[in-house]
Amino acid sequence: MSTRDLLVEIGTEELPPKSLPALSAAFGDGILAGLAAAGIRHGKVERYAAPRRLALLVRRVAEHQPDQELKRKGPPVGAAFAPDGAPTRAATAFAESCGTTVAQLGRIQEPKGEFLYHAGIRPGAATATLLGGIVQASLDRLPIAKRMRWGSGSAEFVRPVHWIVLMFGRDVVPATLLGVAAGNRTRGHRFMAPREIPLATPSSYAARLEKAGRVIADFARRRELIRAGVTALATEHGGRALIGEALLDEVTALVEWPAPLAGRFEERFLALPREVLIATLQDHQRYFPVEDASGRLTSLFITVANIVSRAPEEVRRGNERVVRPRLADAAFFWDQDCKTPLAARLEQLKSVTFQAQLGSYFARAARIRALAVSLAPLTGADVTATARAAELAKCDLLTGLVGEFTELQGTMGAYYARHGGESEAVATAIGEQYLPRYAGDALPASPAGSALALADKLDTVIGAFAIGQKPTGAKDPFAVRRATLGMLRIVLEQRLELDVPAVTALGYEAIRTDLLAQAASCTDGKPAPAPPAADVIGRDVYDYTFERLRAHYLESGAGITSEMFDAVLDRRPASPLDFDARLRALGAFLALADGAALTGANKRIANILRKAGTLPGGVLDATRYESAEERTLAAAIATVTPVVEGHLAQRDYAAALRQLATLRPAVDAFFDKVMVMADDPAVRANRLTLLASMQRLFLEVADLSRLPG
Repeated sequence: MSTRDLLVEIGTEELPPKSLPALSAAFGDGILAGLAAAGIRHGKVERYAAPRRLALLVRRVAEHQPDQELKRKGPPVGAAFAPDGAPTRAATAFAESCGTTVAQLGRIQEPKGEFLYHAGIRPGAATATLLGGIVQASLDRLPIAKRMRWGSGSAEFVRPVHWIVLMFGRDVVPATLLGVAAGNRTRGHRFMAPREIPLATPSSYAARLEKAGRVIADFARRRELIRAGVTALATEHGGRALIGEALLDEVTALVEWPAPLAGRFEERFLALPREVLIATLQDHQRYFPVEDASGRLTSLFITVANIVSRAPEEVRRGNERVVRPRLADAAFFWDQDCKTPLAARLEQLKSVTFQAQLGSYFARAARIRALAVSLAPLTGADVTATARAAELAKCDLLTGLVGEFTELQGTMGAYYARHGGESEAVATAIGEQYLPRYAGDALPASPAGSALALADKLDTVIGAFAIGQKPTGAKDPFAVRRATLGMLRIVLEQRLELDVPAVTALGYEAIRTDLLAQAASCTDGKPAPAPPAADVIGRDVYDYTFERLRAHYLESGAGITSEMFDAVLDRRPASPLDFDARLRALGAFLALADGAALTGANKRIANILRKAGTLPGGVLDATRYESAEERTLAAAIATVTPVVEGHLAQRDYAAALRQLATLRPAVDAFFDKVMVMADDPAVRANRLTLLASMQRLFLEVADLSRLPG
């Protein structure tokens, strides 16, 4: 089959830098999905993304769809023809939909009667005729929060579009996308090569754009060039550049032709806390800080220009002029903030609203304090230090530096706590209260920090559910998902036995009190809704918390299935740690030779008991046994029960299930020889009770009836 290379490029104004990687991925995925849906085969895929362009090169794209074999059943013959033999509208409509005539239709005999039938071949469409629609569909599905219009047209996109390249081989595909006619001309660097660049073939795109247009279109290559250039320049000045991956991505999305340059700020600013300097350079200016061999920050920074200037010294001085007032502001705020101890700001939290229904930050701090104190024994923290840290945790929100650098909340609180004479345990805990902030971030290292971080996250989660702000796939204003995942990481990785229902009840009691207080202070005359019932909040928070674990286990590569997860979830373990122990034990049990057989037996038992309406807990009557298999199974259950219960008391679920695996011979023999639903009601009830007693032991770990098999 003949093939050609396909090139698509959307040329725009500067795209949002933080969104560029996601837009590029979605754009390419959408086009590939369109090709797949059309049955069009292709080879290697190359994605390109730069500040003013999204592009995709697909190698060896088939020139036609494959022919489709058509097999369609039509109306019954009796309904397809009138008594005089003339075709009815049902017959002619079916023939028309098949692209043929009634005379050319066949017939097929089925048990329900004879039907009209069509078999044929539909030739595949030319790929070129489908490409415009495929690209447009991908553009329509891009994850753009807010689209914009430009000029007098009606097209909408994340930024104004100036040119479109759509080439299939050497040919331009006739299409108009986003109000722009497709062509074979791309454009170079806005300043160094501001001209149209004709393309002869799709495969020449990247090399032609780089040579003639001074644009490195490959995002990954441009990224590594920036990393190498920044690293080399820092080494040249005797330092080491701090290259954060997020900053590297953002800078890569801002430049088409990277040109690293070194600059310096005044030495006096090195007296500022390290985090303040890094936040100023990285987050506000998108510069790379540089540290010396001992790990101390230097006054050197590296910026990446989007142009090779003929006057690099002017560019350097310009960047130095820009960063100087930023650092001067930070120094001013730092000096002013240090004049007021954190504790002196506590009362001011009463005038700062956290959330309309949940009250002030003062109220939130009080709730967190109560939760943190209750969690202190769990983490091994000093109660006094934990309480003090929780009390002061939100005070840095009132400081000038945190007002300017919101990302430093907590971090600056630790500095101000130390400056104000608080203990190191208190200062460290304040600095760790928001950890982990994101996936892969560090966990709190101190006991008080762990207690405070858990309390902060729990108050966020419980509060959001209490005011009806449960997160959805598209909306999570309180970052409940992030808080929940952070909480789970802390308890699982630090092996903390957190009782989720108990701590939820404790946290909600304080929140409910604040909800009622806020409702009572309302002056608009409207009656406030009653707070949700405690059991409703407890159930919702539990369900949400443990559902967040599902993806973690399914993606762990440990062989955990969704059915295994549900089998454990059915027992509603109180703590994530207990849940983890049960799930791992279940995985080990199913790997045993007897595991699958006993799983099948449990499903059979569950079905029998459900139909009979029998629940675990009845009393066995040994005089009702009528077979050796019944007595053997009863004896085996009686033997393993105390051993299993001992393991369960120690939460050694793996040992409990290994012990239960020894029941298999007796269970197999019982089902081979014994009729459970005996005619004698007393014998039947006794056999059901025997099965229920065995099921109860398995249910102490997981509901095996939820598993396949």
